[in-house]
Amino acid sequence: MKMTGIFGFVEVTPNVSSSAKKPSKNVEESDSHFSRIEETTEEVGNSGVGPVGSPPEFFSEMQKSEENTPSSSTNKVCNFAKGRWVEDSQRPLYSGFDCKQWLSEMWACRLTQRTDFSYERYRWQPESCKMPKFERSSFLRRMQDKTIAFIGDSLGRQQFQSMMCMATSGLYSPEVQNVGKEYGLVKARGAIRPDGWAYRFPETNTTILYYWSASLSDLVPLNASDRATDVAMHLDRPPAFLRKYLHGFDVLVLNTGHHWNRGKLNANRWVMYADGKPIEDTKLAEIGNAKNFTVHSIARWVDSQLPSHPNLKAFFRTISPRHFFNGDWNTGGSCDNTSPLSGGSEVVQDRSNDPVVEGAVKGTKVKILDITALSELRDEGHISRYSIRGTPGINDCLHWCLPGIPDTWNELLIAQI
Repeated sequence: MKMTGIFGFVEVTPNVSSSAKKPSKNVEESDSHFSRIEETTEEVGNSGVGPVGSPPEFFSEMQKSEENTPSSSTNKVCNFAKGRWVEDSQRPLYSGFDCKQWLSEMWACRLTQRTDFSYERYRWQPESCKMPKFERSSFLRRMQDKTIAFIGDSLGRQQFQSMMCMATSGLYSPEVQNVGKEYGLVKARGAIRPDGWAYRFPETNTTILYYWSASLSDLVPLNASDRATDVAMHLDRPPAFLRKYLHGFDVLVLNTGHHWNRGKLNANRWVMYADGKPIEDTKLAEIGNAKNFTVHSIARWVDSQLPSHPNLKAFFRTISPRHFFNGDWNTGGSCDNTSPLSGGSEVVQDRSNDPVVEGAVKGTKVKILDITALSELRDEGHISRYSIRGTPGINDCLHWCLPGIPDTWNELLIAQI
């Protein structure tokens, strides 16, 4: 397996062929919530990290450990990430025209000038795993009296909106209750939107919620009365929202990745903290090491909570790939391909293409929701240059059209719950 720097960490290149140029290395996420910053800087590294307070050598020691330890996925009976894309006449799972109650217009590609929607007609078929067809009423019955929580960046928000569309078949559902106030998810004065959403299906008492936490670290303003204050970014502490409401979750899906670049940290005035004080260790302060430290830290914190929450199923979703070709988001990069699977249709390797998350969950009871390699094959499924207003702009080769690839992420999640 060839290791190449892409997506802000070291990537295990999938066994597919492609005549296109490799995407740019810089990292960008265009729907940042905290300050809506459009920035790119250095690429994130792949150093493994250990517990807070570990000496500098923990980076090299953990890296050696992860490299020499077989993938956790190889120890499972079923590796859902290994398989192929197949055409399915019964796709998509919901209409891109009708799911306006839950789906953001900017992600509803059916409402844009795009004319080719062949990307909607494919489903993922694991090599040796049973993937039952998704059926909303059956899903809601299985999730009776349960709460599913997505916590992460805007790709996590896409997965949440996909789940809402799937659970309602994309149809207007006035019976679904907005219960955001129960979780403090209300729009603050001056904010563009709340920090998340929570909805409940009264017939089965099923709650599906999303909370925005792009870095999965605890963000605490240093001066709450000053809007321009720096914000302590506690790498070794889970978000306060997660600590407060974890007891009420039955399924937890975490993700992070694309906000880990120096431009976003500086623009948001995020200052790295660990062990309650600003980080002085220059090695830990490197973006790649800080990200890996945080991913390992939250995975192990969640794992430590599982004995007290025996009914909780926790997942860490691997990073969603970006497909900027011939430049980056701000240098003319694009994703104009509309031919599905032009780079291959099959994932054959056993290991994940996100070694950071794979290493973080190893040895824990937190499960990996491995979507990276299978999503890398679907560069035609991004928002691309299309928009709801039909005005020329920057290509979005990070977020996905919905219906689309995130629906498959949810099918994989449901199959493993």
